Amino acid sequence: MTLPKSGSVRRGQECPRYTYDLLLSIEKLIYGGNGLARTPPGADGRSMAVFVPFVLPGEKIEAEIRQEKPGFARGSVAQLIVASSDRVEARCPYFRQCGGCHYQHIPYERQLEFKAGILRETLQRIAKIELTAEIRLHPSPPWNYRNRTRLQVRTIPEFALGYFRFGSHEFLPVSECPISSPLLNRMMARLVELGGLNCPAAVEEIELFADAADEHLLAWAFCGREADQKDLLRWAEALQRELPGISGVTFFSSRRRGEEDEMPDPKALAQAGARAIRYRTVGDQTKEHEYQVSAGAFFQANRHLIDELVSVVTGNVRGDLALDLYAGVGLFSAALAIRFHHIFAVEASQTSHADLMQNVPANVKAVGARTEDYLRNGSLRSDDPRRRPVRNRPDLIVLDPPRAGGGKAVIRSLVELGAPRVRYVSCDPATLARDLAPLLAAGYHVEEAHLFDLFPQTFHIESVMLLAR
Repeated sequence: MTLPKSGSVRRGQECPRYTYDLLLSIEKLIYGGNGLARTPPGADGRSMAVFVPFVLPGEKIEAEIRQEKPGFARGSVAQLIVASSDRVEARCPYFRQCGGCHYQHIPYERQLEFKAGILRETLQRIAKIELTAEIRLHPSPPWNYRNRTRLQVRTIPEFALGYFRFGSHEFLPVSECPISSPLLNRMMARLVELGGLNCPAAVEEIELFADAADEHLLAWAFCGREADQKDLLRWAEALQRELPGISGVTFFSSRRRGEEDEMPDPKALAQAGARAIRYRTVGDQTKEHEYQVSAGAFFQANRHLIDELVSVVTGNVRGDLALDLYAGVGLFSAALAIRFHHIFAVEASQTSHADLMQNVPANVKAVGARTEDYLRNGSLRSDDPRRRPVRNRPDLIVLDPPRAGGGKAVIRSLVELGAPRVRYVSCDPATLARDLAPLLAAGYHVEEAHLFDLFPQTFHIESVMLLAR
């Protein structure tokens, strides 16, 4: 259908033909940060879904329609006609310009309620899963929670750090980020104040990762293929000299489109100072764990909820054999080692796998393989017990897959293994729903459902499902 228009037609860059205004009422928030509205029925009696960011349920807006596609349209708020009583002023001066945050106009307690509702609705809509269990909420301090940030770098006409503008790849210079830790903000501000210290033009992005105490950090920079190693090392020395909180700088080749699946680990170009930091957590039973985390390795980004997350995922179960799939640097494996005699921890990234081997005790076997290959007995060397696929039924399986989820092959293998307990850590409710459906059909049920708000002010949802059969 063609959307009905109100007001005059206005030309715009985001729609190939035109943009136009439409009066809409916001029904609800949906996953992805948008509000859902529907157009009045057209001549054919049908209405169309319209997705609009930075709104609240019950609000009435004049929306600028910027893009039409079969079955739906995308718009933005041209004028807020009736505002929700929940609406608050955003704390960040870049909100609605920067693409990082989506919910700063919503009080934090309401953000949690909306996310729980979106999680429950997504499971029902995609997989017809009626979640009868209470969703246990694990809130975070809503500001300065991130231990990691990845910044765009510009050196011409002058040095600047920033993020992408909302909905685009246009550079937005910033001087602060209120969801990043105090140390990260100090380092950002100081580097801009120093004019970038003659940052090489080859540097396209820089990522900063702070330790648990927010006292020291690693920096890793992503460079174009024309990078000169001497220039990079000179800049790294200047960074460590002028910004003493930086323990080390590692340079990687920038990834190009289409390379993400082919290159699980970026190619290192140069390195100065420390290549890893030690990240300390306190898990269940006040047991401390210290993790080596190298430049380029994955680690959870919320510095306040890591201990609580580990406790929920690994607690209240003991046994002989456990599997930790998508193990990363061993965040869960180190805690599982206290409760299980044997753990197989499977990780595909060479960088994270190297850290994993350093971070776990002798009863954890660190397996360097893709999870799907390991579970289907693919190209694994049976003569190496660390890489030998599991043949006995595990007592517990923990999986913390990337946003794409486990997928059909992995979930099919889990059903065949038949572990009495599965702990699924998800960062995307849609792929969680897809993966949960066959597990529930195979006889599992949700004992507990947890929502960890690892990313306040954003639409992202981290959940933990405790399954049993």
